[in-house]
Amino acid sequence: MPTKYLKKITQAERIVVKIGTSTLTHTTGKLNISRMEQLVRRLVDLQHQGKEVVLVSSGAVGAGMGRLGINERPSSIVERQALAAIGQGLLMQVYEKLFSEYGLIVAQVLLTRSDLSDRKRYLNARNTILTLLKYNVIPIINENDTVATEELKIGENDALSALVTGLIDANLLILLSDIDGLYTADPKKDRNAKLIECVPEITPEIKQMAGGAGSSFGTGGMITKLAAAQMATASGADMVLMNGSQPQKILALFEGRSVGTVFLSKQTVVNHRKRWIAYGPQVAGELMVDSGAEKALVKHGKSLLPSGIIRVSGDFEEGDLVKIVNENQVELARGFTNYGKEQLDKIIGKKSTEIESILGFNNADEVVHRDNLVVTGN
Repeated sequence: MPTKYLKKITQAERIVVKIGTSTLTHTTGKLNISRMEQLVRRLVDLQHQGKEVVLVSSGAVGAGMGRLGINERPSSIVERQALAAIGQGLLMQVYEKLFSEYGLIVAQVLLTRSDLSDRKRYLNARNTILTLLKYNVIPIINENDTVATEELKIGENDALSALVTGLIDANLLILLSDIDGLYTADPKKDRNAKLIECVPEITPEIKQMAGGAGSSFGTGGMITKLAAAQMATASGADMVLMNGSQPQKILALFEGRSVGTVFLSKQTVVNHRKRWIAYGPQVAGELMVDSGAEKALVKHGKSLLPSGIIRVSGDFEEGDLVKIVNENQVELARGFTNYGKEQLDKIIGKKSTEIESILGFNNADEVVHRDNLVVTGN
């Protein structure tokens, strides 16, 4: 890996570290206290270096499973919520004890998709975390599994950690997993699989290397980690995917040594509001556009007009977030629509000058204005 990228990582000042359930727990589901202690020591060292550290920690459901002696993750969301309610307290109790031994204070921050979908709550979460960092407190973040419903869940902590990275303008995201990094193939199945040390850009070829879900105690897989890398790098942060079974390697990373796989941040960073548009609110519908509209959106930064839309799907109203895709179903952009589905069904393919005569009113000439739109694809 080029030395300049390793040096950039060592200079990161605000760092988000995510540790997954399979790394935090034994195969029984009970917390791996020894590994947690090793992790805490390294995070304390980073803070002593003057860096700001945020920990996104899985493990609440797994800890609850361990306490009740359950060996398989329940499929029912109600059961998982109950286990999270039991396990979250256990998890924080251990973190509080370990960090306090080094004189550091921790704070629990539980988030849901609703907190990130609403602009005011999004900014409030940002200000709270930044204030905790100002006070030299270690924020420990998890999804609020106890109250989050299936349709409003962020899903897993790979995505949550990437969202938090963008939320607080972190320089670096470290994903601690049960794999050494991104390989050319699944190393558990292919002996010839090779570790990729550096990913300058997440291409379709890189995505093809992603496998399925991981262990029975976790919810993520390589696909979710690549999605997290896309979010983090679009926010201006580098991301490192590394094995969490040896937390001491975190310090090796900050000594300028190559560890795991580094995903490099994009040169053109999406501004904070558009970052929220891209990854905060839930998508309510989908607009398929023709090649002309695709070029106008992606290449020229234009608004989306009704003339370029060829299909509308979903159930959405004016002001909802919609995903914009091309004719091959590849996502191009996301944005807030000026018209609901019922209205769009009547004006797709039409000129902007025809909107008022068709609908009897004109909210805007654009279906999605470029100020409320962010390009998410190439």
